[in-house]
Amino acid sequence: MSFPENMQLGESMRSHLTQMEENNEEILEAVVEQMLKTIQDDGLIFSAGTGHSLALVLETFYRAGGLACVYPLYHAALLPFEGGLTSTLFERTEGLARLLIAQADPSPEDMAFIFSNSGVNPVPVELGQELKEAGTTVVGVVSLTHLQQAPKRADFKLDEVADLVLDTGVPYGDASLQINGASTAPLSSLSCVYLWNLLLGRLAKLAQEKGVELPLWRSANVQNGLAQNEALMDRYRARIPYL
Repeated sequence: MSFPENMQLGESMRSHLTQMEENNEEILEAVVEQMLKTIQDDGLIFSAGTGHSLALVLETFYRAGGLACVYPLYHAALLPFEGGLTSTLFERTEGLARLLIAQADPSPEDMAFIFSNSGVNPVPVELGQELKEAGTTVVGVVSLTHLQQAPKRADFKLDEVADLVLDTGVPYGDASLQINGASTAPLSSLSCVYLWNLLLGRLAKLAQEKGVELPLWRSANVQNGLAQNEALMDRYRARIPYL
């Protein structure tokens, strides 16, 4: 990220988020319409990522104010806490995505979000391919700037297999601030959380207009929060084993 010397980092990040929202305006609307259709069809919303993109999967799953119909496509070996280098090697392992999809059993009534800053590693790309073969609508959340410069590690890149692409606009390499040869302040997580909240807000508005009640979690740390979530647990636990 380059910005005038008198611009503060916080200001530059806020500017990035504003520009990203404007650049994705049409795609955001299309994604929200598909999300509402999925909920009306009693489908599931799959959420996937590898490495640090798993932070975004966690953001979408079992979250206060979040959707209860989210199914995380997840394998422990993809989490950096299980070993940083190990997680990098596993996200480049061909065939792992097929195992995750076989367990999830996606359908045309479902949709999926795949978070991948680079959009080139085999696991997220193959997840997109497998989901599309099942007839599931795939949304890729990537940095097209990075994706276009990164070498292929699979037959395709994520933007080639996704039905809809949300572009975070994050600079190549993710770290957004360059000072005296040092690169720091990664933007991908911040950008993706912002996009996800934009989607939830727009979805709530559209659902209200259409008279649709959304399956939203309440915080377990407010009065009657757990009790009010029990109905959602009963509704989705059989199809989402992580609940």
